[in-house]
Amino acid sequence: MQLWRINETTFNLRVNGRQFWGVNNTGALVATATTPGQSETFQLVCRDSDKSRVRIRAPNGFFLQVKTMASVTADYGQNTNWSDNDPSVFVTKNVGGLQGEYQLCNGYGIANATQVLMNHRNIFISKRDFNFMASSGLNAVRVPVGWWIASGDNPPPFVGGSLQFLDKAFSWGQYANNTAFLAIELLNEPLAPGANLSVLMKYYQDGYNAVRRYTPASYVIMSNRLNIANQTEILQFVGSFDGAVLDVHYYNLFDKKFDNLTVEQNINFVRNNRSSDLKAITNQNGRPLTFVGEWSAAWGVQGANKTDYQRFAKVQQDVYGNATFGWAYWTLQNPFLPWNMTYMIQNGIITLKS
Repeated sequence: MQLWRINETTFNLRVNGRQFWGVNNTGALVATATTPGQSETFQLVCRDSDKSRVRIRAPNGFFLQVKTMASVTADYGQNTNWSDNDPSVFVTKNVGGLQGEYQLCNGYGIANATQVLMNHRNIFISKRDFNFMASSGLNAVRVPVGWWIASGDNPPPFVGGSLQFLDKAFSWGQYANNTAFLAIELLNEPLAPGANLSVLMKYYQDGYNAVRRYTPASYVIMSNRLNIANQTEILQFVGSFDGAVLDVHYYNLFDKKFDNLTVEQNINFVRNNRSSDLKAITNQNGRPLTFVGEWSAAWGVQGANKTDYQRFAKVQQDVYGNATFGWAYWTLQNPFLPWNMTYMIQNGIITLKS
């Protein structure tokens, strides 16, 4: 279920089928509306002394209560002692911070989110970082952007500012007489089976045509689906476009087979398996170009030392250096150090210049 924020205390509740919860004339919860209105608007009421305890006021003025493990109704009165015995009291648990721009904007609201994001953008990545990347030997930057920044009007709950900072990044990326814009990736990490293959290919076709209306020379990157066994499923399709690039992401994480690998086993997996995977999608005629769009020196090895990290990073650089469009590390700045390329370079774990 998703919370659609209206203001700090008022929300719509959307279920997985994309309908919104409402209340019928008997007090039962129903999810039939595809567009929320007043009858699908709920208010969260927190206990003053313990914000983790909340009650949910339904559109009919009553509070939601749990009747059974399979039944929640909107027919509980106003009075409460906020105890565990009150079926209208819910205890919330914060399982992590706000994840991504949608949750941040939805959680803070327009006014607060605008200021929070402005403060973040002003200090997170700057021209100094671009100078550092250039002096370290990096020659390109992969910048994630949201689809919602393409027009001046920001669809709720998003707030403005992203496009202006993207423009700054392009101005910072002007080295010598080179233009900064190299390529555009149409979609990051489509996940199977939710991302249907035929729908994805149609989207890539339309996206490629749209890009070509504005630039005949820039590369167009198309990402492989995640969670598939056949890594060549769109190889021929992508190769049919001029100036197209196939993007793959390689991590020794996010799969149980990596959970108990040793240092040597991780290194050998990259040297053998990843090398073979990359060769399988690299055609001799260069159509499409290949791009390891994300990799990292993060892994599941416990107690690894600096030399271990150096060797693991080096074997990935050696293997992914065979990608015909290059590679990109995820990411430049991150509180978790193996994901932080700035830290990895400054501490001699990753070396880019011989």
